[in-house]
Amino acid sequence: MLLDRDLRFAGMNQAYLDVTQRTREELIGVHVMDVFGAAEDGPDEGASQRLEGSFRRVLETGESDHLALLHYPIRTIGDHGEAVFDDRYWSCTHTPIKNEKGEVTHILQHTSDVSELVRARPTQDGPRSALDEMLGGGVFRRAMEVEADNQRLETERRQLSDVLLNAPGFVAVLSGPDHVIQFCNEACYRLVNHRDILGSSVQDALPELGKQGHLDFLNDVYETGEPVMGRQRAFTLQHSPDGPADVRYIDFAYQPIRDENAQVIGVFVQGHDVTDVVLAAERQKLMIDELNHRVKNTLATVQSIAMQTARTHEDPRSFAEAFEARLMALSHTHDLLTKSHWEGADLRSVLEHETKAHGIGRLTLNGPLIGLSPARALSLGMVFHELATNAAKYGALAHGDGRVTVDWCVVNHQSPQLKIVWTEVAGAPVREPERRGFGTRLIERNVRHDLRGTVEMSYTGHGLRAEFTLPLETEA
Repeated sequence: MLLDRDLRFAGMNQAYLDVTQRTREELIGVHVMDVFGAAEDGPDEGASQRLEGSFRRVLETGESDHLALLHYPIRTIGDHGEAVFDDRYWSCTHTPIKNEKGEVTHILQHTSDVSELVRARPTQDGPRSALDEMLGGGVFRRAMEVEADNQRLETERRQLSDVLLNAPGFVAVLSGPDHVIQFCNEACYRLVNHRDILGSSVQDALPELGKQGHLDFLNDVYETGEPVMGRQRAFTLQHSPDGPADVRYIDFAYQPIRDENAQVIGVFVQGHDVTDVVLAAERQKLMIDELNHRVKNTLATVQSIAMQTARTHEDPRSFAEAFEARLMALSHTHDLLTKSHWEGADLRSVLEHETKAHGIGRLTLNGPLIGLSPARALSLGMVFHELATNAAKYGALAHGDGRVTVDWCVVNHQSPQLKIVWTEVAGAPVREPERRGFGTRLIERNVRHDLRGTVEMSYTGHGLRAEFTLPLETEA
């Protein structure tokens, strides 16, 4: 008889109809297990599962499947028209019928009724002839053992296939000297962007690998029988004909597959995509290098502050106060940059951080949003700290009604410049200091050397006026 892919009857010969006592109209289009499934006084659940399992294996593998001996009673019509089950033994062969694409479309079942042979088995003890041995069950017993072994191997094969299909790393089986891809799990498909590679050679399926020398590794394994392994090797994969190539870093192992004569017949490929690990290590190294650079710069700044402060403060107490204040200014800007993950800060935020201790209401900040790099934010933070400290000691902020205005804008758009004007307006006259202190020298040094700009400082009767002109930073 013939079944379709849904295990529904598609055809049968007269012998099948005779032995089952059915008509063709009763069977065509009906599911086989609905007619010949497990039933009371009929086939038990185990026999029914064996029969249906054999059909399923043919559909899944595309290969013939055999049941050497199947105890399977069938329902017939009794002498008085009642339904009865006739105890039968069968030997079954299930053969796939395929279309031009090699797809299974039907299953041909050929059965031999071996009930009489089974029932003819002699029961007496003692020596047996060859015929007695055959009829006595030796042949049947061995056939059943072979079938049991085949079923066990098929179960193990399915389990291994499931493990490989669901493995977290990629797995592929390549056959022959051309490395035809016979098996590829889901992780492998993800790696190659789900390209249709099954049944193709590696050269045809992934031509970009040949240009990178990876095909030579497979050839070496096939020719020498020696495995090849690699760690964090770069694979450039072309996910689409016109799209950009994608570089992936991969740990892999290519191992030979041998036949019963120890001849290499293929290559087993396994590995893991470790791109995320490699990129994380690169980012970590970059962060460590950047941290080292920042620490060195910070230590150099602290050393310069300590030396310059010591030159202008002979008294240890006044030195400690000035040195601590300048370190705190540096720390404030560091805190501001940390909040942005050291991607930079805007000019207004730096000004607010360095002057808020003197009362926000006494400072007026006017200007557009200007982004600063970490290095420029640190330099301007120190400059604004010195200006605010000087104003609090000697200038406008030393008097209760004094005020400070900070204006900034972008000038000269052909060669953009950032212009910052610090203006103090005190309620009482302010005298220009008789000597240049460390604060003044620090401001001039930071502006000219670190910021590559210019500064002009002058004293009016109300306090200091400082005008800064700096090249405007760009994203580049």
